[in-house]
Amino acid sequence: MTDEPRRRPPLRVDDAGGIRRLTLDRPGALNAFDEALYGAVAHALAEAAGDDGIRVVLVAGAGRAFSAGQDLRELAEPAVAGTGGFVAFVRALETFPKPLLAAVHGVAVGVGLTMLLHCDVVLAGSQARFRAPFVGLGLSPEAGSTVLLPATIGWQRTARLLYTTDWVDAPTAVEWGLASSVHPDGALLDDATALAGAITAQPLASLVATKRLLLDSRADAVRAARRRELGTFAALLGGPANRAALAAFRDR
Repeated sequence: MTDEPRRRPPLRVDDAGGIRRLTLDRPGALNAFDEALYGAVAHALAEAAGDDGIRVVLVAGAGRAFSAGQDLRELAEPAVAGTGGFVAFVRALETFPKPLLAAVHGVAVGVGLTMLLHCDVVLAGSQARFRAPFVGLGLSPEAGSTVLLPATIGWQRTARLLYTTDWVDAPTAVEWGLASSVHPDGALLDDATALAGAITAQPLASLVATKRLLLDSRADAVRAARRRELGTFAALLGGPANRAALAAFRDR
């Protein structure tokens, strides 16, 4: 027996009215993804996919942010970095057969941004900010984003976003197509839930059939991009630029 406290689950799952709300729940780390969170989201999506009582999934973040991306402390550990949690997580997003929504407040960085490219509708809080920091970390993009970003926002905006690692604010995200609409932060979750509720009123069979047609239109390109990305990411991980970036993070 042990008196050690149990680790707080990194994900909250709430089901109501045909909607499964997934709340990324590592607020002290700005909901950065570690292996536990990757696995929890993948598992919750797999459950929702097979449950006819769930028609829509809505992803949100606890605390001050949607997600700060990959937990860089874990990325610096060779025994953890590149293990199966991320791959299973992206695969679950990529193939999720029902409408998938996201309510983004605060920052959406790295995988906190690229995961949104697999969501059907993204609602942004008025203070939301988006960033792709990969090049600055001595790494390359992931999650199929080298196909999905140009398809969503165009080649030149993609290049600017990736090469500069600059921030994109909520109105610009809507203009570019990274999000569908901007909402007051205090109303964001209610507005996203209302949209999810409107979707649940539709027949499940036609929702699933329509989602499948949308996914099939890009499935081969996304899978091929992910294979290329994983190889490039692995080659850069632990290289001089990446080691320097992680050392600078630790020093901060």
